[in-house]
Amino acid sequence: MKCIITIELGTNGVRVFAFTLSGQVIGSLKGYYPTFHTEPDHSEQDPEQIFITTLYVLKNLLNEYIHPKKIKVACICFSAAMHSVLAVDKNGNPLGNAITWADNRAKKEAQELRRSALGKKLYAATGTPIHPMSPLLKIAWIRSNDKERFKQANKFLSIKSYIVHQLTGEYMIDYSIASATGLLNIHTIKWEADALQYAGITAAKLPELAPIFTATGKLKKAYQQSLRLPAETKILIGSSDGCLATLGDGVKGEGKATITIEDSGAVRVMGPAVLKDEQMRFFNYLLTDNCYVSGGPTNNGGNIFEWFTRQFGDFTNPFDIEDSIQQLMEEAAKVPAGSDGLLFLPYLLGERAPIWNANARGAYFGLHIKHERRHFVRATIEGIMYEIYSIGKTLAEQRTIKSLSVNGSFGTIPFCTQLIADLFNKPVRLRQQFHSVSFGAWLLSATEMGIYKSLDEAAKTVELPDVYKPNKQHHAIYADYFGIFEKLSVKLYDEFEAIGGLQQKYGVVEDVFKKK
Repeated sequence: MKCIITIELGTNGVRVFAFTLSGQVIGSLKGYYPTFHTEPDHSEQDPEQIFITTLYVLKNLLNEYIHPKKIKVACICFSAAMHSVLAVDKNGNPLGNAITWADNRAKKEAQELRRSALGKKLYAATGTPIHPMSPLLKIAWIRSNDKERFKQANKFLSIKSYIVHQLTGEYMIDYSIASATGLLNIHTIKWEADALQYAGITAAKLPELAPIFTATGKLKKAYQQSLRLPAETKILIGSSDGCLATLGDGVKGEGKATITIEDSGAVRVMGPAVLKDEQMRFFNYLLTDNCYVSGGPTNNGGNIFEWFTRQFGDFTNPFDIEDSIQQLMEEAAKVPAGSDGLLFLPYLLGERAPIWNANARGAYFGLHIKHERRHFVRATIEGIMYEIYSIGKTLAEQRTIKSLSVNGSFGTIPFCTQLIADLFNKPVRLRQQFHSVSFGAWLLSATEMGIYKSLDEAAKTVELPDVYKPNKQHHAIYADYFGIFEKLSVKLYDEFEAIGGLQQKYGVVEDVFKKK
């Protein structure tokens, strides 16, 4: 018996799945690692901790589910979150932490580039919106603000490229992750000269470009021995989490869209054409030749409700946040749609689509004396979903959306899935106990192995049997409140800028007092 193993390098942890060649789950495990916010707008992770966690989880899965049953590993396929940047020296050693997608330190550079003719040219070429999330802007920031690290850097890698290099010794980046850097021309599939010049680097400072079906090379002997895997075990470079979540839900072709809400979130479509937008609101990421995953991302998904839970939840078990989240969901269900007029702007980490404002901030609006904690709970969930809906509403200007699917640990909570159906006023499909990113990686691997002739054929096999139908009365209520939410998100632009400036001015005062 053979199996396919998928490894997803997510924002808050690594997920490892083992599938049979027919797509049945043999077993899965997850390991966690932290994100560090050492300064305002900074979001970093320790690459060595991510690598050690990945090895630990993979080894445990092999020892628990695979080796005892004498199952042969046919291939290992990677997926990862986008927009990370890690500078390494000539020996491949990290120069500090990896900078994640949520990092906003390059917001000044992003604002200036976005307003320029060069910014519009780069967006048209790369398909990546001009925003601090982009590795293009992160590298430019390092060049200007961390000159010693920039000078020592031999390569600028994504987290996945670093992990693959640790395992195989090869420097590679797949088309999907590369197309989210702001450095790749998605039309020529070559590093964009104007982007390289803006970042102050040459193509030699980046990994080798590789199609998603590329085998990266053999595991180093030390890991062959440690993991008890033969030298011929195929390691596929794979794709990004966003592209594979879309593929894993079978969303390929006109009329379909998928919503992911994990820590962050996104609304995506997949097709042969790039979405063109003068306002530069959409991403266009490459999966394979002439196949683009387009849409809009939010910084503020399940991570925001987790923040709320940690601050205001009741922890019966202090180490089990999932129980606390469930309790708050039950509390929210007892509050009518609309939270009795309480609105929440969920921009705790700035925001990407559709407002693309790194200075955006969170706020509760409409508070009155009768509001209780339960109203805040529901308003927080509704605010996260209003932001998702605002992306979908903008995307619908470009593409017809007749059917929706949802994935991600937060989006597939029944209360949240129903809220999505009510907001969009469309049926929402999903499959319970299903992980779309990992299944997308399995579909990719199965296609590479010849089980499917193409990704088109693979996508058509996906079945999402569970359907949530919209409540039209709730939709009408949400539509009225969303109008206010949408206006606030735009009207508060000047105030967002002002508070961001004050944070830069006074943000270190607390630390100064602590030192005294």
